Amino acid sequence: MRREVRSTTTIVTAALALLVAACTIEDASDKRAADSVAALSAKNTTVQTSSSAGAMASPTTGTVQPASGTAQPAPTVGGSTGDSASGASSASGTAGTGASGRTSSTGNLSPDSVDVGRTSKSTLVPVASTRIEVDLNAKQLHVYDGDKQVGTYRVAVGSQQWPTQTGEWNITQVIWNPEWIPPKDEAWAESKDPKKPGAPDNPLGRAQLVYDPPRTIHGTNEPQSIGKAVSHGSIRMANADVVKLARQLMEVTGVQKDDAWFHQVQQNRTQKVPIDLPQRVPIRVF
Repeated sequence: MRREVRSTTTIVTAALALLVAACTIEDASDKRAADSVAALSAKNTTVQTSSSAGAMASPTTGTVQPASGTAQPAPTVGGSTGDSASGASSASGTAGTGASGRTSSTGNLSPDSVDVGRTSKSTLVPVASTRIEVDLNAKQLHVYDGDKQVGTYRVAVGSQQWPTQTGEWNITQVIWNPEWIPPKDEAWAESKDPKKPGAPDNPLGRAQLVYDPPRTIHGTNEPQSIGKAVSHGSIRMANADVVKLARQLMEVTGVQKDDAWFHQVQQNRTQKVPIDLPQRVPIRVF
């Protein structure tokens, strides 16, 4: 009897031990599962927090990138929104670049970046070493090569009623055997007729140096007027002098013509021959 009791007790004790072990194993498994879930949740939270922080910390782009990767409009700066179509600066602080390639803090085109009609042809060619100065009081025209004076000519200048305008310009063209067309809106020229090249009464003479139309330097059919203030604003030279000066300006600015060409153009006085100078010759009238 005692042996049966002990055997039963041993069996019950073993069963209880197995039950306790099973419960312990199940609790440990549940704990590991819970720990795994908690760790995964913490990791996801960290990732989301990092993504959000990274999206907010992007000052160089000026745009917010949320965790989803969708770009949102940048916040305005200074109460205005950047206009990319017009080249204006964006809210990120990037300056617009104009057509000239220069960067503008406002994004607008620099006044110098485009041609708006203020630049004339005379400013697009290089400057010659030769320059001309006209002294109205002395009625003299001086030619300089650098700082050296290389020529002086007597001239006629504008009358008191039609004075020669003072200022600085550039001679850009030589016209051989010019045609005279009465200037518009000039009372003194209303009853005048045009004069063809080479006409005896052509007031422009043999050659014309163009600097500020209708005011020019030109020859004359009234050689007795040289040294006087009698013109309508232009500067007159003796025909022989203006021919010499016209050839000189062509040569110093790089126009290649031989003696035969100059001889022919002077002999054929009825043919108008305009020559654009490849360099501009500064002229100062004072």
